Amino acid sequence: MKLIIRFLTIGVAAVCPLALVCAQSEKSAAASSTPARNDVYHVYFGKAAPGKAVQLAELLKTPNPKDPMPGHFILLRHQEGDAWDYCLITHIGTKATVEAAPFQVPSAMRDVSDWHNDTFVNGPSWEEFTKAMAISDDAKSKSGGSVYVVSVFRPTPGHREDLEKILSAPPNRPSDTSAGTVLMQHLEGAPWTFLTVVRYNSWQDFATNDMNNVTESNKNEGG
Repeated sequence: MKLIIRFLTIGVAAVCPLALVCAQSEKSAAASSTPARNDVYHVYFGKAAPGKAVQLAELLKTPNPKDPMPGHFILLRHQEGDAWDYCLITHIGTKATVEAAPFQVPSAMRDVSDWHNDTFVNGPSWEEFTKAMAISDDAKSKSGGSVYVVSVFRPTPGHREDLEKILSAPPNRPSDTSAGTVLMQHLEGAPWTFLTVVRYNSWQDFATNDMNNVTESNKNEGG
């Protein structure tokens, strides 16, 4: 098998308890295995300064008055894996605009972050996003125990389509216990090409999925 993934980092996260995750009510729509990626999102990965994780969360959940889609975001708190503390994914709409005047951070909050990076990506509609992440008005009261796996990928040259095909493939049931997946593609920013957020209903489902992956891997290797 040819190597098609050149770069991969993974972080396991849960919805940040300090964040106000807002979403519109779901509308009835025909199910699609691979939703079109016609909307723009902003993806933030950030590391808090030592002892400032709570303050950084407060800053990240502070509404920006210039947000084109107020309340369209999900804030995830790191649990294990990569080096970031928070992942904030914000829905922008069908296009993004960058202005010279930055968001004015309160003086008391200017030193709460150690580092961060920003990336614009394309992704599904907000309706599809909230459905997959279980943060719609109807679902979020039942998804408090959800676990999210955030992964970024960069293909080896010439294998972008191959990687996208793999990432877009439907879950391999019943061994795959995930409950929702979002696939996004880089537009501008970080050095990765694709980002996925995979949701599990519980830590138990996440652990079961990991065990199933190990079992399948051992079978493929003759173990």
